[in-house]
Amino acid sequence: MTPQSPFTVVAVVAEGKEASLRLLLDTMNARPGMANPDNGLVPFAVFERLHFARFALLDDATMADLEAFELPRPPVPPLYLAFVGECDGSADDQLDEFVQKSFGGLRRIFSHCKDFDGSSHGRMLAWLQAHDLPVGANYVNRIGRTVRQVLEESELQKLLSSSAPRGVALDPRSVRRQLLAHVRAERAAGRLTLTPPDPTPLAWRLRDLMHLVGLPLLGLLLLPLLIVLAPFAIFMLRRQEESDPEFYPRPGTAEVLAMQRLEDHDVSNSFTALGAVKPGWFRRALVPVVLLAIDYACRHVFGKGHLARIQSIHFARWVFMDDRQRVLFCSNYDGSHESYMDDFVNKAAWGLNLVFSNGFGWPRTRWLILGGARHELRFKHYQRRHQLPTQVWYKAYPGLTLGDLERNRRIREGVEAGEMNEQQALAWLRLL
Repeated sequence: MTPQSPFTVVAVVAEGKEASLRLLLDTMNARPGMANPDNGLVPFAVFERLHFARFALLDDATMADLEAFELPRPPVPPLYLAFVGECDGSADDQLDEFVQKSFGGLRRIFSHCKDFDGSSHGRMLAWLQAHDLPVGANYVNRIGRTVRQVLEESELQKLLSSSAPRGVALDPRSVRRQLLAHVRAERAAGRLTLTPPDPTPLAWRLRDLMHLVGLPLLGLLLLPLLIVLAPFAIFMLRRQEESDPEFYPRPGTAEVLAMQRLEDHDVSNSFTALGAVKPGWFRRALVPVVLLAIDYACRHVFGKGHLARIQSIHFARWVFMDDRQRVLFCSNYDGSHESYMDDFVNKAAWGLNLVFSNGFGWPRTRWLILGGARHELRFKHYQRRHQLPTQVWYKAYPGLTLGDLERNRRIREGVEAGEMNEQQALAWLRLL
C-alpha cells in the first residue's frame, strides 16, 4: 500500500505583484478555475502520483469582521499564494519532482512572492519545503488508493462494461468466466494493465503504529491532569459560548456569482476557506487539541471511504497560519457546493461545530458540538463569506466520483477473486 501525503506551500505575495500573478495563473486554465493538465507552467498531467492540486490567492477580507466588534485586527500579510495538493508517497518527493519537471514555470509563479529563491533547482526545492506548512488534521478518503490504481481500474470497468453481454439470459458464472478470459487476453496483449500494489513502506507502518498507540497512551498518562483541568475548561467554554460574537451577514451577490463561475465544471469541486480563530488564549489552545483528535480519527477510523457519514470528500486538510491566528481549510469533494454543505448540515453538523465554532463569528454553539451549523442559513452565509476562489484547480481523474472509484475497486476485486457462486457472480456483474 502506498500512503498519500499533502503539501501546503504558502508564501506572502510581494507588494505590487498581485495583478500580474492573477493574470499568470489564469493562463494555466482551460476553463475558469479549471487547470489545463498540459499547461506550459506546471503541466500537472506529467506528475503520475498527483491526485489534486491548486493555486489559490488567500486574501481573507473577513479579518475586518473583528473590527466590527472593536477587537484588534492581527497584523497578518494582506495576500498569500497557496500551492496545495495531494500525492501518492512522500510530499517531499513530489515537490522535488515539481522542481525537476517544472522549474521554469514554478520560478515564474513564485517570483511574485517575497524572499523567493529559485536561482537553482536545489535552492527552489529548499524554499518550497521551508514554506510547506504542517497540517493540523488531514483526511484521505481511502488511504492507499493511488492515482495509478484509479486510472487502471477505470479502464478495467470500461472494458468489462463494453464487453458484457446485454439482454441475454445466461448463467452469471459463465458470463463472468467469459469476461475474465477477455481480461486475461487484453492484459497479455498489453492493452490493459492492473499493477499490483506496492509494499507498504516500513517507516510509514511504524509511524502509523506509534501514532495509533502513542496518542491514547499520552492521553492516559495525562488523565489525572485532564480531570483536574476539565471543570475549568468547561467553565471557560460555556462562558465564551454565551458571549462570543456571531457574525454571518448574507454574502454579496457578486461575490457568490464569482465563486459559482468556478464551480461545477466537473463532477467534483474544490473548496478553499480561511478564517480567524476567536481571540484569546483559550481558543488558540483548544483548536490544536481538537485538530489533533480529528487527525487521529481521520488516520485510524475514517480512512476507508467516509468521513463520519459523509462519503463525498476525496481529501481535506486543516492548516494553521499566522501563528495559529487563522486556519486554512481545503477540500476536494463530489457534487455541487449546495449538496456539499447540506451533507455537513444533515450528517456531520457536530463535527463542523467541533472545529469551526472556534472561528470568529461562527453561529453560536452549546457544549462545542450543539447548535452552530444546525442553524442552516446562518452556517451557509458564514461559510460562503469565508470561502475563497481557487484560481487553478487540477484533478487527475476528471469525470470520476468517489462512487465510481469504489465501484471500480470492487470490480477489480471480483476479477482477482476465486470462483464465485451464482449470487456472487450476479452481484459482481451488476457492478458493470
